[in-house]
Amino acid sequence: MTLRIGRIARNTLLVALLFGVDKVAALIRTVLVARRFQLSPEMDAFNAANNVPDMLFALISGGALAMAFIPVLSEVLTLEGRGPMWALFSRIANLAFLVTGSLALLVGLLARPLVAGVIAPGFSPALQDLTVRLMRLDLLALLIFSLSGLVSASLYANQHFLLPATAPVLYNVGQIIGVLFFAPRWGIYGLVYGVILGALMHLGVQIPGLVRFGFQWLPRLDIRHPRVVQVLRLMGPRVATMFFIQLIFIARDHLASFLGSGAVTALAYGWFIMQVPETLLGTAVGLVLLPTFSELWARRDVEGFRRTVNLGIRTVLALNLAAAAVLAAGLPYLLPVLGLNFEDTQLVVWTARAYLAGMAGHALLELVARSFYAQQDAVTPLAASAFNTFLYLTLAIFFGRRLGAVGIGLANALAFTTEALLLLFLLVRRHPGTARLNGTWWRTLGAVGLGGGVVYLLGRGMPEAGVLQGFVFTLVGTAVALVWLWPELRAFLRVAPLAQSGASSPGV
Repeated sequence: MTLRIGRIARNTLLVALLFGVDKVAALIRTVLVARRFQLSPEMDAFNAANNVPDMLFALISGGALAMAFIPVLSEVLTLEGRGPMWALFSRIANLAFLVTGSLALLVGLLARPLVAGVIAPGFSPALQDLTVRLMRLDLLALLIFSLSGLVSASLYANQHFLLPATAPVLYNVGQIIGVLFFAPRWGIYGLVYGVILGALMHLGVQIPGLVRFGFQWLPRLDIRHPRVVQVLRLMGPRVATMFFIQLIFIARDHLASFLGSGAVTALAYGWFIMQVPETLLGTAVGLVLLPTFSELWARRDVEGFRRTVNLGIRTVLALNLAAAAVLAAGLPYLLPVLGLNFEDTQLVVWTARAYLAGMAGHALLELVARSFYAQQDAVTPLAASAFNTFLYLTLAIFFGRRLGAVGIGLANALAFTTEALLLLFLLVRRHPGTARLNGTWWRTLGAVGLGGGVVYLLGRGMPEAGVLQGFVFTLVGTAVALVWLWPELRAFLRVAPLAQSGASSPGV
């Protein structure tokens, strides 16, 4: 078949659309949670309790294994067929579930010293006790996600994006049910029950995809199987990479626990606000392009690989820089929807702006790191991530002491942008011309200035504007920015052959 940008664009738009629905659901969940719990100590405990379960998920079935898994699954599917691919999936899924269950049990036993000594030493003893209880409940959701994350990876390797991209929507639906129906009866525990329900829905919606692609489970481990060894060898550096990334979140809440009530939650909200557009404009592109990167590299089509990566870089940088500017200008008019008092709203606005300063860096990292994993090089991203963590810790301590939660968010922006640029530099050394921007840079500067400027001027012209007006301001600024970035959008959406491939037609 002919591998075309049109297919990539269609899949990206599909994933972005579903991620957009997911983020709408997540925004609804966030508003409901904020209005019920405010920036309360209970919310600080809930957010801090997620750290270790999130780390375990990222290290095993989520970020680490999935990122190492997709290139190998794509290679097996391309070169050997679907049967051997499912055999490999079974072996890895069985191993991952056993490891996750063992670690979850260990963390449950050690939850108290972890909270008191590492995660939130600045919390009061009563708040630490609450954090421990919430963390132990979160581990139940982790066990479910240990399977669901691998199912997503297998469907992505089959170039099927609909169900894995739908799963996060249902995860948020479960949490909305938690805050609406469980929280009134069980308080903050109701939020965790909603997380567990959402995890079940996240897994359940993907089961039809397994059926469609002929999944057959094998009760085997075979850790010495060559393909299992290949995955584990690639996964090893990725586990360390994800450990460094998750260490940043633990360090964030560790430092914020000394800043007073609400700091942990303000950072969580600021991170979420940045992640809404970054997921649509960065993660979606990276998820769709990783199987394509892997396919091109497996077929040794270096030129197609370079051109596809370059297209992704130009698109990601242009859209994310412009979106960050527009959203940063519109936040004062949008965030009153959270129902917080003026002081807390301002704290969240400036913390989110600090994170938005690094939004393009985060999005670029999503893409560039995947280009290394597609080449089955997990060591280079590991080294960059280790440097990033050291830089973040240094900056977070320095800026956190001076600017509080805003300073910690700024440290995140600077550290992740530095890591993305470092990886981009190393990628260009391997594949010259990969980062050639041509006129994209100047059009992006125009989109940033005009898009953000329009929102700012509209707000100054209507100083008493509410959330609805702020939403309109943001839409106008976005439209202005997109006009300037039309050449990049057209390049991504147009149909043009990139490489010749003999793979079977992918599912959507």
